[in-house]
Amino acid sequence: MEGTLDGGVVRVGGDARQRFYDSSGYGRPDGAGVVLAPVEAAHLLFRDDLDAVDGMDLGKFLAATDCVVRFLVYKDFRERGFYLSPAREGWVDADDTRAGADLVVYPQGNGPWDDEIAYRVRVVGERAAVSASDLGSVVLAVVDEESEITYLDTSRPEMVGHTDYDHPTGIAADLLEDRTVLWNPPKDLYERAFYGQRLAGRGAEGGPLQLSLVETAFLAREGVLDLDGGAETVVERGRAVEGERFDRRLAVYATLRSEGLVPKTGFKFGADFRTYADVESVENLGHSEFLVRVLPAEYAFGPRELSLDVRLAGGVHKRMAFALTDTNGDIDWLAVERITP
Repeated sequence: MEGTLDGGVVRVGGDARQRFYDSSGYGRPDGAGVVLAPVEAAHLLFRDDLDAVDGMDLGKFLAATDCVVRFLVYKDFRERGFYLSPAREGWVDADDTRAGADLVVYPQGNGPWDDEIAYRVRVVGERAAVSASDLGSVVLAVVDEESEITYLDTSRPEMVGHTDYDHPTGIAADLLEDRTVLWNPPKDLYERAFYGQRLAGRGAEGGPLQLSLVETAFLAREGVLDLDGGAETVVERGRAVEGERFDRRLAVYATLRSEGLVPKTGFKFGADFRTYADVESVENLGHSEFLVRVLPAEYAFGPRELSLDVRLAGGVHKRMAFALTDTNGDIDWLAVERITP
């Protein structure tokens, strides 16, 4: 059985509908025949279910249609027991094409004649740039240079916690280079709300408390600190050492605190923050749940970068979140984690 390349599809006549669509979910019916996307035709060539397309074998067909990366992902899902469809206009729901998916994967046992969808998959090579705005409702399938595939699920998480603390006001503070010291802080500022670190070390029961610049700026704006020059002095210091990145980090820090989360530095994990959802006391502190990187809203990821972040977060039993932040402080949240379909 042979196919004919007709623009962006492959047409196969005869009893192709029964052989390919009705039995295995390939393509879309075309009378007794079937219309295939190039990636589907490539898989049928690979399986020897098609002899050729316009005389082309698999190698020549992949070269002619430039679909080798999508073919590798399509083939992998088929080998895992899934039926799937290319996300072509008119073949799948319009929302799936708008989501930026290349492939729509159905739950095992289902096919294109059913309504249920397991994954919406976007396929990229390891060197392709991926805009953050295109993620959040798809699984990103990254094909590396050795044709290994990494699946990264992307979503828009709700970043909320349950830490509640009534802030005091008028605490004396000294700004020293890129941090602040509170020489006589209320004990609960650290023990209950987990601001800063004890100057004498984490195990100390009291004494001076040192705050980061972003903690200082937030608390100064909230009226908690009595600081020479006020919050703007701290913000200017932050901009001097970090540039506009400081404003983005401060906006994210303030949002996390307002939603009941406790953000702390994520430096040792290569992130901006790590977050705790429910802090009752530092003495009984659990593990942080998220690592957070703060990025411009228009940021474009390299797949290698995403893989590194997600692998590190998973290795320390956390989820990876990205705060995509405009200059006006609006934040879109993106969570990414590795999955095995």
